[in-house]
Amino acid sequence: MEENSKKYKGEVEESKSDNSALIVNDGVAQPPQINPNINKYRRPKQNLGVDDYVNGILDGNVNILGRAITLIESTKSEHFELSQTIITKCLQHTKKSVRIGITGVPGVGKSTFIEALGMHIVKSGHKLAVLAVDPSSERSGGSILGDKTRMEDLAAHPNAFIRPSPSAGSLGGVARKTRESIILCEAAGYDTVFIETVGVGQSETVVHSMVDFFLLLMLAGAGDELQGIKRGIMEMADAIAINKADGNNIQKANLAKAQYENALHLFPPTESGWTPKVITCSALKNTGIPDLWQTIQDYLNFTIDNGFFDDNRNNQAKFWMYQTINESLREKFYNNKSLKNKLKEYENKVLSNEISSFIAAKELLDFYFSKK
Repeated sequence: MEENSKKYKGEVEESKSDNSALIVNDGVAQPPQINPNINKYRRPKQNLGVDDYVNGILDGNVNILGRAITLIESTKSEHFELSQTIITKCLQHTKKSVRIGITGVPGVGKSTFIEALGMHIVKSGHKLAVLAVDPSSERSGGSILGDKTRMEDLAAHPNAFIRPSPSAGSLGGVARKTRESIILCEAAGYDTVFIETVGVGQSETVVHSMVDFFLLLMLAGAGDELQGIKRGIMEMADAIAINKADGNNIQKANLAKAQYENALHLFPPTESGWTPKVITCSALKNTGIPDLWQTIQDYLNFTIDNGFFDDNRNNQAKFWMYQTINESLREKFYNNKSLKNKLKEYENKVLSNEISSFIAAKELLDFYFSKK
């Protein structure tokens, strides 16, 4: 009888299910991950009108400013219309701030540098807005948006506003709506605006087209100091800051400074007439930061006196008008319902060599404009 009760040959008493050591008793019931009473304490998100946004921005309310920038970044059509109305009403209240673009290769210490320079600026009595751009994943489209955690002191300062935004595939790693965000920050009373880029080292023209001063951060001892790939960015730079010039790296930083100064003399004269400066600094040790801020002030005084500052702002406004037209036309073209099937049809014709790419593009454009 006992032999027949065994489930398999060689089974012993301890291995039966009732006596198995593998049985786990029910423990303490785990609480839910989300508090079921959260709705009691959650404040309802207030729907704001145009005047609420504009008045909040003009009063310097950072929460409303952040929500307005979220509207600008939104892809919803209703948000677009609301954000454009807000921008239009804020335009007349904008004061001329200093717009500074900051770029550099990953690992150069941009976040640490921005905090060091930013703290120096706010302690001098200025109000600073940092529009930091985080790289978006090509696969998921997600972004960490962790700049506030890297700039703890600056993020906590009452005269500083830090807004991380995803690059979302924008050219040069700059969020497409950054320029509109600058207008809102200026209306909110921020007299200095930083635009931090991803620093991909490719096309930084977009940054250059929305700032007054373009700063390039470099490292010493990280390879060939005069790589040809850097030339395009170096020609746009109004100053080059060699960061991490501390400890055993000071000698290398001074050598790199001399090399960059020699290289800059080989470039054609700048449009502004300004001679770009090279400065060594250490954001970690806070050395060279006051000198760099003074260089920016010298540049602004120089370009204001010779009229380049205003001319540059006007050219930038014109550039962004045409840029917006191009983007709008592109968006309307690809979202045209009658074109979607034709695009696939012409794509197959091009792949099967029935028609050239150029003729296909011309015929599709002719079809689009004939339907207008």
